[in-house]
Amino acid sequence: MIGYIKGVIKEIEEASIILEDNGIGFRIYMPKALLSQEVYREDQVKIYTYLHIKEDSIQLYGFFTKDDLNIFRLLLNVNGIGPKAAMGILSVLSADDLRFAVLSNDVVFISKAPGIGEKTAQKLILELKDKFQMKDAFDKKLSHVQEKEVADKRDSGVKEEVVQALVALGYSRTKALQAVKKVEGAEQMDAEEILKAALQLIF
Repeated sequence: MIGYIKGVIKEIEEASIILEDNGIGFRIYMPKALLSQEVYREDQVKIYTYLHIKEDSIQLYGFFTKDDLNIFRLLLNVNGIGPKAAMGILSVLSADDLRFAVLSNDVVFISKAPGIGEKTAQKLILELKDKFQMKDAFDKKLSHVQEKEVADKRDSGVKEEVVQALVALGYSRTKALQAVKKVEGAEQMDAEEILKAALQLIF
């Protein structure tokens, strides 16, 4: 029903965010691993969503990539695993980790997820093993590593540009670096936005 929502993060809670789009604040539940590493208030983000409807509630679950969303859907198809358990798994294992764990029959690794015992992990492996191929798992892992390297290189270049701009304004390189490092959500900003934020922190 809702493929994705693009908006601004207004609140961050333990297991969810409030994403504002056109004046509406959507509560979206996300894996804790994503909330702790990739989310900042006031970020403009695109969240791929899954709408879960029960008799007494309607909940949105969200992910930064279609790959994570697809893995979430596969987990829901495993007998005995609901949204809460699926989110618990993806809070401990990345999509890549889960694929390799299933293909290598790693019950112990999957059992690290909250609420997932050995029997459930074995059932998960049994029901998902034919959904994954080793070559595909390696290709996706390589693609994700390359995407991260490109993003890291781009972020590094933008931040260096801001540092140089601050030095040109008369600040020491050390003070400029410290200010740029303190800017929250810099990964989602362009050079001008980082510069403005760094200038506010440098005084």
